[in-house]
Amino acid sequence: MGAFGHLLRPASAPIRRWVLTAFPRPQTGAIDYDHPPGDPGLFGPSSVTWRMHADFCGMLAGGLCALYLQTLHPRALAGVWDHSNFRGDLVGRLRRTTAFVGATTYAPTAAAHDMIERVRAIHRHVRGVDEAGVPYAADDPDLLTWVHVSEMSSFLAGFRTYGPLEVTDRIADTYLDETRRIAEALGARDVPGSVAALDAYIEGIRPSLVFGERSRTVLDVLARLDLPVPLAGLSRDVFLHAGAALLPDWANQLLGRTDGDLRKARLAAIALRGMAPLFRAALTEGVASRSCRRVGVDPGLLSHWPPHA
Repeated sequence: MGAFGHLLRPASAPIRRWVLTAFPRPQTGAIDYDHPPGDPGLFGPSSVTWRMHADFCGMLAGGLCALYLQTLHPRALAGVWDHSNFRGDLVGRLRRTTAFVGATTYAPTAAAHDMIERVRAIHRHVRGVDEAGVPYAADDPDLLTWVHVSEMSSFLAGFRTYGPLEVTDRIADTYLDETRRIAEALGARDVPGSVAALDAYIEGIRPSLVFGERSRTVLDVLARLDLPVPLAGLSRDVFLHAGAALLPDWANQLLGRTDGDLRKARLAAIALRGMAPLFRAALTEGVASRSCRRVGVDPGLLSHWPPHA
C-alpha cells in the first residue's frame, strides 16, 4: 500500500464495496484462484501482464475505451447487435469481459484454458451479416485480432494514464508480446506483438472502420449505463469520460467527439488519476494477490516491474 497507505484506509471500505457491487465475484462455478499451489497460470508472477492487469482504474477505463473502439468495426459491432442483449444488459457484458480477462490472466492453467474453450464454443454460434450485408463470424481470425488489439491497446493506454508505474517502450512491447497468446489461443492470426506492429496494424485497418447509426445507438446505451452502485450517474460519467480520454486522436475524429466531449474527458482523467491511489489501497485482496500467494510470492512484487523488463 506504500508509505502513506494508512492515510488512505478510511476511504478503502466504501471503495471496496463499490467495486464488489459493480463487479461481484461469481458464486456458482467460480474459479479457484488459490489452488493448485505453485500453478502459475498462463503468465505467472514474472510477467508484465500480472502487474498491468492488477490496476483496477486502468483496466476499467481501458475496457470502456475498447468499447468505443469496437463500435467502429461494422462486423464486430454486428455480432454484438445480433447476438447480445446490450440494450438491457450492458453491465453484464462488461462483467463477462472482466471475468474473461481475469481468468485468462490469473487463473490456474487448466481453468484458464477452460475459459478460452468456453468462449471459442460461444463464438462458433455467433455469425450473420452486418449492416452492409457482409457476412461475419465471431471466430473469424481477423475479427478476433481486431477485438484483441482494441482491448490490449486500451488497457495499455489505461495503465500508462492511471497506473502507478512508468511504462517504457520495452515494457509495452513485452506486454503486447505476452498477451497475444490469448488472442492466438482464441484463433486470431497476425496478432501484433510490439508497439510498432500494433501501430502498423491500426494504420492498415483504419480505412475499414466506420461510425454509423449502430455505433451511435450502442454509445447512447453506454452513456446511460446504470451501475448498481451509490452515485451511479457520477461513477459512470467519471469512468466513461476517463475511458474516452484514452482514445487516440484518429478515433476521436471518427467518432465526431466535440470540444465539449474532449474537455469532459480531460477533467475526468484528472479526477481518476487523483482517485486511483484510493482504489489501489482498497483493492489489495483481489485475484492478483491471491494468485501471487498460490505460487508462493509476495503480492508486493506487483508494485514494480519484473527485473527482466
